[in-house]
Amino acid sequence: MLQTNDMSRSLAALNQDSTLVVVIEMGQSSWLVRGMIPGVARQPLKKVTPDEAGLLKLLHRWRSEAVRMSREIERIVVAYEAGRDGFWLARWLRARDIEVYVIHPSSVAVSREHRRAKTDRLDTELLMRAFVGWLRGEKRHCSMAAIPTIEEEDAKRPNRERQKLVGDRTRIVNRIKATLARLGICSFKPTLRNAVNRLTGLRARDGTPLPENTQAELRRDMVRLRLVSAQIKEIEEERLRKLAASASPQNSSHAMVCLIARVLGIGIETADMLVNEILSRHLRDSKAIARYAGLTGSPDESGRRRREKGLTRAGNTRVRRGMIQLAWRFLRFQKQSALAQWFQARTADGRSGTRKTMIVALARKLLIALWRLATTGEIPQGVSLRPAV
Repeated sequence: MLQTNDMSRSLAALNQDSTLVVVIEMGQSSWLVRGMIPGVARQPLKKVTPDEAGLLKLLHRWRSEAVRMSREIERIVVAYEAGRDGFWLARWLRARDIEVYVIHPSSVAVSREHRRAKTDRLDTELLMRAFVGWLRGEKRHCSMAAIPTIEEEDAKRPNRERQKLVGDRTRIVNRIKATLARLGICSFKPTLRNAVNRLTGLRARDGTPLPENTQAELRRDMVRLRLVSAQIKEIEEERLRKLAASASPQNSSHAMVCLIARVLGIGIETADMLVNEILSRHLRDSKAIARYAGLTGSPDESGRRRREKGLTRAGNTRVRRGMIQLAWRFLRFQKQSALAQWFQARTADGRSGTRKTMIVALARKLLIALWRLATTGEIPQGVSLRPAV
């Protein structure tokens, strides 16, 4: 059965006599462009500077070349692999009526030789074979990434920036504690408001004051810590302000965040991450949701051998890590829910290995339940909600 949002194959028929197919191997200093021109036996290969206007000029030149061979071009399709450059080129070309697709790099099959040849030229040949197979509607050639709008990409930035700043804060705090531990001081808490004032009164375990250079280093670390903490607070306050100003049905993502945050055990930070990273994406079904989060298994079956290699870990790392943490938290705040009771019934033996395995299954079920809550309003059985504000 064909799905309207199935990115594993093209749903439009391919007419190779009227379609100009182009793939791009994007680099930092140059782009290698390969084309398949109707009426032309060779596949031209052109190295260009990273310039979108020059690329568009090349596409029109190849179209004129096909017209000279008595081929009327009705469709120009361009593809490149997702990577450091993101989706800006796809949006730019689409605004100029060029059909663009972004290929998942991990979905393209490559040779399994121990030392296979790898050059940009060979990569464009591989991309062209996979892309043409995808355009024909054949499965397993490659998969495409959904191209987000600039607003959808920008909505992810506050959560990702905050995550990075929290990591920076943890590193600074650990560095301060490690510096003081070398002097025998283990009770100092750098996160307290008056921590800077307490530095002058600190004494090493032998009663001597802190060395001059160590004290100067600690003060600089405390300045960094205050700056990072202030930036985290600024991000959180700005998010709350935007949610309060735009939590209307017209702004579906903000309304979705407010709905998910009503579930006991889920805060604004987790709800914002889930909505912007996965729940607002138009994924096909519950299997696609679990697969995108990397919470599905990877079976290894050959002959009589039947074993499970564990999680695929091929999806969104932020969602996977956040859902595992949320699953443990869910067991504390939603003990009467059907999902929590399902987990308790299957881990009654008390073995830690069973709990570690089943918490992944709970995270997968919980993610699917939150997806249904966000898209259809279906409340998971037994889940307690906060009152609507």
